[in-house]
Amino acid sequence: PSPRPLVAVMVTPLTDSERRKQISVRGIAGLGDVAEIRKTFNRHLHFTLVKDRNVATPRDYYFALAHTVRDHLVGRWIRTQQHYYEKDPKRVLYIGIHFSVTRAFENSLVHKNKQLQRSCKKAKEQLGLDLEELEEIEEDAGLGNGGLGRLAACFLDSLASLGLAAYGYGIRYEFGIFNQKIINGWQVEEADDWLRYGNPWEKARPEYMLPIHFYGQVEHTQEGAKWLDTQKIFFPVV
Repeated sequence: PSPRPLVAVMVTPLTDSERRKQISVRGIAGLGDVAEIRKTFNRHLHFTLVKDRNVATPRDYYFALAHTVRDHLVGRWIRTQQHYYEKDPKRVLYIGIHFSVTRAFENSLVHKNKQLQRSCKKAKEQLGLDLEELEEIEEDAGLGNGGLGRLAACFLDSLASLGLAAYGYGIRYEFGIFNQKIINGWQVEEADDWLRYGNPWEKARPEYMLPIHFYGQVEHTQEGAKWLDTQKIFFPVV
């Protein structure tokens, strides 16, 4: 038989814009089922925490699962930001000094996504782990206290449930609310070192730094008051 003729195929090169469109969160698979949760959990345990089952502690298993759930949340968060960027709606900026957000892991599963909670529980059972035991490992976020802090967190939950473009701005306290003890009849305060093991739920942005001024003196001039001789400290955005 005679050979088949060669057919020339013209390939149009991609533009820079078309190439960049391949960098997209939409092409990343989410946590669709139990098998995917097990796979993502294993990946974070070995490649994020750099541990295996021979040396991993219950806290390591909690961190690996927290990163797994966080992947699911981050994917949705990025798509939400893309939607806001395209539609450019009005935004609500909620500024407060306290946000009693409780535990992020339990809040993400129990109150926000029952299906994800059931899948995580089944995946942990298949791996020989107890989901409720891992939930208890998380420290309470030292970001707020009292009724006003809880109210601020509830406002943010309500705004998110309504699908409004809202952001909460507060202070990331390194030591949170202090703990109180009674020793020899005296009240003793201790710092709440809630970040001593790190926090898998936050993403630091060291490229964004805000200058905060302390001390100094106020000098009154014809142009108005000026704040001089201050001590400037740069704080990272988280």
